[in-house]
Amino acid sequence: MNYAEKLAAEFSIRAEYAQNIINLLDEGNTIPFIARYRKEMHGTLDDQTIRAISERLEYLRNLEKRKEEVYSLIDGLGKMDDEIAAALEKAEVLTEVEDIYRPYRPKRKTRASVAKEKGLEPLAELIFAQGSEDLSQEAEKYVDAEKGIESGQDAIQGAMDIISENVSDNAEIRKRLKNIIRLNAQLSSKAVDPEKDSVYRQYYDYSEPVAKIADHRLLAINRGEREGFLRVSIDIEDEKCLKIIYRLLVKGEGELSQTVKAACEDAYGRLIFPSVERELRNEMTEKADENSIAVFAMNLRGLLMQPPVKGHTAIGLDPGFRTGCKLAVVDATGRVLDTAVIYPTHGAAQVQKSKTVLKNMIRKHHAEMIAIGNGTASKETEMFTAECISEIDDKVSYMVVSEAGASVYSASKLAAEEMPDLDLTLRSAVSIARRLQDPLAELVKIEPKAIGVGQYQHDMPQKRLSEALDGVVEDCVNAVGADLNTASPALLSRVAGISKTVSGNIVAYREEHGAFTSRAELKKVSKLGPKAFEQCAGFLRVPESANPLDNTGVHPESYPAAEKLLEICGYQTADIKNGSLSELNEKVKSIGMEAAAQQTGVGVPTLSDIIRELSKPGRDPRDELPPPLLRTDVLDIKDLKEGMELKGTVRNVIDFGAFVDIGVHQDGLVHISQISQKRIRHPSDVLNVGDVVKVKVLSVDAEKGRISLTMKGI
Repeated sequence: MNYAEKLAAEFSIRAEYAQNIINLLDEGNTIPFIARYRKEMHGTLDDQTIRAISERLEYLRNLEKRKEEVYSLIDGLGKMDDEIAAALEKAEVLTEVEDIYRPYRPKRKTRASVAKEKGLEPLAELIFAQGSEDLSQEAEKYVDAEKGIESGQDAIQGAMDIISENVSDNAEIRKRLKNIIRLNAQLSSKAVDPEKDSVYRQYYDYSEPVAKIADHRLLAINRGEREGFLRVSIDIEDEKCLKIIYRLLVKGEGELSQTVKAACEDAYGRLIFPSVERELRNEMTEKADENSIAVFAMNLRGLLMQPPVKGHTAIGLDPGFRTGCKLAVVDATGRVLDTAVIYPTHGAAQVQKSKTVLKNMIRKHHAEMIAIGNGTASKETEMFTAECISEIDDKVSYMVVSEAGASVYSASKLAAEEMPDLDLTLRSAVSIARRLQDPLAELVKIEPKAIGVGQYQHDMPQKRLSEALDGVVEDCVNAVGADLNTASPALLSRVAGISKTVSGNIVAYREEHGAFTSRAELKKVSKLGPKAFEQCAGFLRVPESANPLDNTGVHPESYPAAEKLLEICGYQTADIKNGSLSELNEKVKSIGMEAAAQQTGVGVPTLSDIIRELSKPGRDPRDELPPPLLRTDVLDIKDLKEGMELKGTVRNVIDFGAFVDIGVHQDGLVHISQISQKRIRHPSDVLNVGDVVKVKVLSVDAEKGRISLTMKGI
């Protein structure tokens, strides 16, 4: 297989670019490095597209490997012919390859294998040829009491079992039946016990075309089946499928043809349909899983890339009823300044005492922001905080943040190393505060799937989910970059080319020798060789370096090009730190991008990146996004009225809509039909996690805690 041509066609890119990506991946380059620093070689594709190409390349290589294995296995049996070889060559997916191999795969004992052992294969071949022989007469020839063939009818039944298995193993029949079932079948679910109530009640008597069922409904039905509430089946008119088999295998209306027809019916009902039903359901689930993982990944990207709230002291509140509300103050760098436990839900005296503690901490540490975890007692803690803020003159605002994974992190080895003197409950409060200050730096410490943005994440294939989410974290960390002297081991380990071992070695080197004074000093770190340096250097920033280029996204390999660019535009390297390069872009335009690229010895895409980095050293792409929505007061669900317009933050995007935090404990749902005036394919076409949006209240069910919102007509 020509992988480059195949990938070029599938991703609509030049074959040359596809081949370059294959070569770069095979040479051990990381996806962030390829996307950022080898743009000329792939036509400026983004990291997500290159990751998709990498995954597809792996699938195609596995497909090719399996084709070769199957070819060898069939050839080893002496059964290979031009027709099988051509079918293998033509196969596009692994299931097609397995269908071709099916007739030759070693089988456990079956009715057909027993019949073959009795010597009935010649009779099966005679029947299948559908000539004019007398079947009863021919069958009598095979009667043999010692072999367990007591009568001619026994012989015919054994021969039919052989034909049935051969029909079932026919790759072409299976392929055609799968296609017809995909297009025409219904997925149906029935209640195991109609009297027993459950969240799956809407699926107790449900049917929808296989070709049209939405992923979230399929996954809900699957879960209902797994939990024992539903019986699920694929239903189709059997005659429609049998006609396909008859058309291919039955040659006439004679006795032998009728026997073949009966064998086909047996093959379809006993062997083919149950197998195809299983395969199709697996295929549908796999597709739904992949789409759900893609939504999860998209939401995680939005969450990780939320703008940080830099330069402010913050207070983290980890709400709780019985054990109280844990409180931690962290400075602008995330260093813990103070901790306490308050009891704002334990009666008037405790509420007053809690207010005093919180107010004193705000004043003592000049805190400007409060982050409240969204777990148990979050609403009560939010109401307490809003009341407390209203009673002081200090300018303080708050935000409810997701505390998903905070408890997992607080009990981890990493948290114990970072905060050895703190109780694990107080570590959660620290994590919540830091999530507001810099979501990316804090959330990388948590296993991505524990962050909880998406749908049915616990039902997904966990290995595939982890791979996809790890890719998102890697892309986000490298898009932002990391400060070599302040980044945690967890953050460093997500930088391209740096393993967990090497990230630990970087921190150990930092502790032993003090802050890094240049990117080049990285080469002294144990186990960080030339290849790792090439991959990671451009993503690590050293603000303390004497060379200002070390605090930009310019890769060390491009320093000569950057210096040459400054020279031809009349600048010096020192001007990078002074912020005197605001007109650099205009000066390059006057020279001409192509001419400047030629003079500096790099391609236009790399030159464009260098100009952007020099103009804004230490640039954080998250700063270009709208800031997070901070609040000073709280609404109760009972305060909401139909038609009320509010501002909110998108917390989760799913197949059928998006959940928006509007300052009430319960997030409101904007159904997909209420997101845009235009018809949209998926909510993610319009919304991302972290977006600040205007919404209008459509309806409120305070009893069930349901809020319906719209974004139309605002």
